[in-house]
Amino acid sequence: MTDLSPRKGMSPAEISQTVEAILVEATLEEKVAMMSGHGFFKQFRDSGRLWGGSPYRAGGGCERLGVPALYFTDGPRGVARGNSTCFPCTMARGATFDPDLEQRVGEVIGIEARAQDCTLSGAVCMNLLRHPAWGRAQETYGEDPFHMGEMAVGLATGIQAHNVVATAKHFALNSMENARFKVDVRADARTLHEVYLPHFKRVLDAGCASVMSAYNKLNGEFCGQSRDLLTGILREQWGFEGFVHSDWVYGVRNVYGAAAGLDVENPEPVVFGKRLVEAVASGAVEPQVIDQACRRILKVTYRFACAEDPLAAYGPELVASARHTALALEVAQKSAVLLTNDGTLPLDRGKTQRLAVLGRLAGLANTGDYGSSRVRPPYVVSPLDGLKAYLGEGVELVTGNELDLAAAEAAAASADAVVVVVGYTAKEEGEFIPGDIALGQDDAAAKEAGEAQAEIGAGAQSRGGDRKALTLPEDQEALIAAAVASGRPVVVVMVAGSAVMVERWIGKASAVLQTFYAGMEGGTALAQLLFGEVSPSGKLPFTVARSEDDYPFFDIDADQIDYGLFHGYSLLEREKKEPRFGFGHGLSYARFAYRGLSVRRTASSLDVRFGVQNTGAVQADEIAQVYIGFPGQAVERPVKLLRGFKRVRVAPGATEIVHVSIGLDTLGYWDEALGDWRCEVGNHQVFVGGSSEAGDLCAVTVSL
Repeated sequence: MTDLSPRKGMSPAEISQTVEAILVEATLEEKVAMMSGHGFFKQFRDSGRLWGGSPYRAGGGCERLGVPALYFTDGPRGVARGNSTCFPCTMARGATFDPDLEQRVGEVIGIEARAQDCTLSGAVCMNLLRHPAWGRAQETYGEDPFHMGEMAVGLATGIQAHNVVATAKHFALNSMENARFKVDVRADARTLHEVYLPHFKRVLDAGCASVMSAYNKLNGEFCGQSRDLLTGILREQWGFEGFVHSDWVYGVRNVYGAAAGLDVENPEPVVFGKRLVEAVASGAVEPQVIDQACRRILKVTYRFACAEDPLAAYGPELVASARHTALALEVAQKSAVLLTNDGTLPLDRGKTQRLAVLGRLAGLANTGDYGSSRVRPPYVVSPLDGLKAYLGEGVELVTGNELDLAAAEAAAASADAVVVVVGYTAKEEGEFIPGDIALGQDDAAAKEAGEAQAEIGAGAQSRGGDRKALTLPEDQEALIAAAVASGRPVVVVMVAGSAVMVERWIGKASAVLQTFYAGMEGGTALAQLLFGEVSPSGKLPFTVARSEDDYPFFDIDADQIDYGLFHGYSLLEREKKEPRFGFGHGLSYARFAYRGLSVRRTASSLDVRFGVQNTGAVQADEIAQVYIGFPGQAVERPVKLLRGFKRVRVAPGATEIVHVSIGLDTLGYWDEALGDWRCEVGNHQVFVGGSSEAGDLCAVTVSL
């Protein structure tokens, strides 16, 4: 029997020779078998319908020749398997504006994946937040493509450091949940290349080795079988050499998806498999399509399998280890965003003898939705648990919730200060998990896919999905009002995956802190933040508007929708509408001043330097942001776009010099006639400051 299995230390030349030998030795049926996952539905049933109950075989593999398969685990809150470390959700991590921290998160995910027999990670979720109603917003980094790309590079790099293949998902324009199996997203070339694709290119250029296609259509064709997307852009324009695999069920509808550039159908060969073998035999699909797909799969598999591991062993004791849970705490500390504060925060522990903690969510282990990203950690510290542990026996905690407003108001009135925890759970937002689903497809493959999707849903009531309201539930707003009526200082803590409309109550609260879904150590971090042991330092990775009408059009059940060049802060600035909280907004217990801005042009970049001074009384982190304004004469451009950021720690009274290099290649617009990027000649403005809001920025002009 021929043994073509990978060996540690194989050179690139040896790997290439081995891959070609496999393609010679393998039969057509064996090659096509490499182009799909296998065994998922049986594993899913055997695990009691527990997602992540087993590593899922997701492409590759030929036992006869010693070829290993890839085994998949989901993310992005951590490894969706066993009892892994549960980090704050991706949107919370986006609020850290810290790619180095995100790389450390990725390393933990890589380690814990390896420790649980997985070699392919779906943790790099990087679809752009176009509208806050998107149910899966919590799984992505925010609304800005530059910020998204930098954060995703950190995560993918960290995961792959431990020889786990990272997959960037969902390619592309997937930012609706309930309609994702059917919606046709329409977008022109400028919108694609300037808004919805650059972050994918950034992470792939940085070495991310795999891509997961999206369910939705793009300009009339499903993404999982779009030649324009998977071959024209991904391979021919960008030069991507890794492999592409589908999302789980309905990821591809026809066998021509293989010729279009889809290498692996997951989780089972519903469309590929025997149908693809028959298509090759009939001449409908060229044999070279099969060889090319297998070559891509094998090259990535062997490159990672043959590389030296950073750790000598990946034992089960590494999963949710003390070091890893400490990182989850650090991320929770750095991700919380202080939206408003009249001086009530930080609370004085010495003057707090009785604290009211109100809201049903205060006592919940609420780490995010119940979809594919769900992580089941060994423990979760709720807000109430965290405050109890932090304050100890010396402070009395009184509780109440929205079910009895009179009792909640009485509890608040009896306290020195009030913390109200409000927001959402998996009931209000998250991945849409359908029960019985039928999309009206007539062909046999789609029928099988429909049966498979119904198997996942098990005929149960559908759950998760896009948010039906951007405001808090009415009973929670009533709870805030009751707390305010007590006359005591009221701190509102918001748990949500993206923007919440706050106009009806924001002026009544003493302080508002958004913690997102803060992971297994969220309650511990919350207590430290509220009492000043740690200064809040997160910044909003999205814009909070004053009116729902200020966001782009969103239809939860759309068959077709148009995506344009403007959304988020670029849309509000174009329309000259003031946000409630701008992109990049976030307060601190310190104050910062920006000064000494200078810009030097080199052959390939703008080198931006400035000082950040802490004029406050405590050490704190500031996230310095750099935006570029464009001439906008050749074509309409956004007023400004983020092109750099850096987290810096500054001691009281000290000034830190910040250096940010902005590549000139990031300043262009997509010229549709040229089919390429073009940098506009003329004056560009360089803005620096603590948020995107005009009052927070200083600027200089540079001629290009």
